[in-house]
Amino acid sequence: MKRWLLGLAAGLLLTSPWPTSAAETAYEWNVADIYPSEHEWMRDYQAVQNALPKLAAFAGKLDDAKTIAQLFALNEQTARKLEKLSLYAHLKRDLNIEDKTAARLGAKVEALAAHYAAKTAFIEPELLALPERTLRKLQTSEPLKAYRYYFHELCEQKPHTLTKREEQLLAKLSPALGEAENIYDHAARGDYEPPSVKMPNGKTVTLTDDQYAAMLEHSDRRYRKAAFEAKAKSYEAMEQTAAATLYASVKADELYANVRRYPSGLAAALAADDVPKEVFDHLIAATRRHLPALHRYVELRRRALGLDRVHSYDLYVPLVSETMKPIPVETAKTLIMEGLKPLGADYIRRVHRAFQERWLDVYPRPKKYTGGYNTGAYDTHPFILLNYNGSLDSVLTMAHELGHAMHSVYTNETQPYHYSGHSIFTAEVASTANEWLLLDYLYKQAKTKEEKLRLLIEQIEQIRGTLYTQVMYSEFERTIHDKVRQGGSLTADELNDLWLGLLKTYYGPAYAADPGAARGWLRIPHFYDAFYVYKYATSLAASHAIVRAIKTDQSGEAVKRYKQFLRAGASDDPIRLLKRAGVDMTSPEPVERVLRHFAFLVDELDRQLSSQNRQPSTLQETNLKGRLSS
Repeated sequence: MKRWLLGLAAGLLLTSPWPTSAAETAYEWNVADIYPSEHEWMRDYQAVQNALPKLAAFAGKLDDAKTIAQLFALNEQTARKLEKLSLYAHLKRDLNIEDKTAARLGAKVEALAAHYAAKTAFIEPELLALPERTLRKLQTSEPLKAYRYYFHELCEQKPHTLTKREEQLLAKLSPALGEAENIYDHAARGDYEPPSVKMPNGKTVTLTDDQYAAMLEHSDRRYRKAAFEAKAKSYEAMEQTAAATLYASVKADELYANVRRYPSGLAAALAADDVPKEVFDHLIAATRRHLPALHRYVELRRRALGLDRVHSYDLYVPLVSETMKPIPVETAKTLIMEGLKPLGADYIRRVHRAFQERWLDVYPRPKKYTGGYNTGAYDTHPFILLNYNGSLDSVLTMAHELGHAMHSVYTNETQPYHYSGHSIFTAEVASTANEWLLLDYLYKQAKTKEEKLRLLIEQIEQIRGTLYTQVMYSEFERTIHDKVRQGGSLTADELNDLWLGLLKTYYGPAYAADPGAARGWLRIPHFYDAFYVYKYATSLAASHAIVRAIKTDQSGEAVKRYKQFLRAGASDDPIRLLKRAGVDMTSPEPVERVLRHFAFLVDELDRQLSSQNRQPSTLQETNLKGRLSS
């Protein structure tokens, strides 16, 4: 999603977001927290190697609770070491892509992980081959009481489990069934040549993904249009390949679902998270009901920018000029700590630890990974990678990743290793909750109308990008899967028509659907991971409901319920975990509520633009002055 620089009270701002060289180490990872030296790394590496034949010796013997418990204990010890080994090599490589030690260790652990996977591949098939009655007895046995939910999940899988020979055959076919994504990646990332455009100052810019996103925010509309049309034209050359690979991927998903006796690819994807179909259906139906609010926002953009119609290349240009100074990282830290105070002193104490103990690698450096993420192992603290540049986007990204980190901290303090993960359905709740809280705090602290306007637009864009857009993607997915399941094909023309029709429906009468926008579907790699994107929307709705309860509840019960959710990890299905946190995602109400909030924000934007007497020509001139010099 796109964000704009925030103007804060002058007293909080320094002249630069960058630290002095003496302070910089405080914002770099200390990977010695994982292993003090390569010697310790090799010791765990050898321990995993030694454990593999012992694990393999259990094959064919999983018929009583005591033996299975012994296997689980050894497997956990081995997996935890392997997780740390992999983390160490991965982080070192992301700090410096040319680190030869990291490359060597990474290759060693990758090979070791493959051996581990081969030696332990028998476990789940053997357990699933047991009669359901036996699985139920194992679930309630004393030696396996810590694995009751795990066996509950196995029982849920039982009706969709094939014979041993069929399972082996499906496992052998799996790489081929997933090859469409690999072909797409080669076409979209390897073979694809991004186009170039000339800037108003005469310089030629190659439209990489990052550059293209920046161009769509440029205040010179002629330049935005040129960039958009060049990018759209460049996709034309690969649309037939992309259509064929997407068709192959969807066919594979539907075949897999059919073989496993699911009624559809959607049903199979939802079953993987124990999510009822009504959650997906409610999400799309509620969003459809609230499309008029999105139409109104597009109309407001049209008026504010002084346009006849809003084209795709007008959807991201800021409505407020970006002229404020960057936010220093120490200020960002203070803002985040203040904004998250509603979550309680223990939460803030853990966030403080993250900064004090170097859990964050903050600044961009040559040869460092350019993205951002939170990762870690069960036996380490979290590690957050950022490329902080002083923008509001950077501050919110820091808060977002700290949400993921705190989720892991609370879970790992409470849950055993086998319940320490998080479903995607719940993982994004903790991160977006932090963003909601921080945005609310910043809005209350804003000193000027301009600051409030920027933050208001940020909240609107967050909901547009994370909910409306992802639901539109989900509608696209549902339609193409239904068509393939019913024996239809997917040609580039059909996909283009479907995509363009959805754009018109979602953005409304003020939006002009350019033919070049029709190829937007081929830019979304998530479509090769079926029915993944809807979870971003449900997570945003769930976190909005949780934060709203925290802000309005004076008893502290809402915070208590939320902490219980953070501690629960993967110990139950996502729907039940969220219900305990006070959010029923089987009801349309959480989605309805966040969409009503969107409508309120759009009304407030209209009021603020009107009260500030903004004329379209003035807005464009202000944006132009702020941008042409960059």
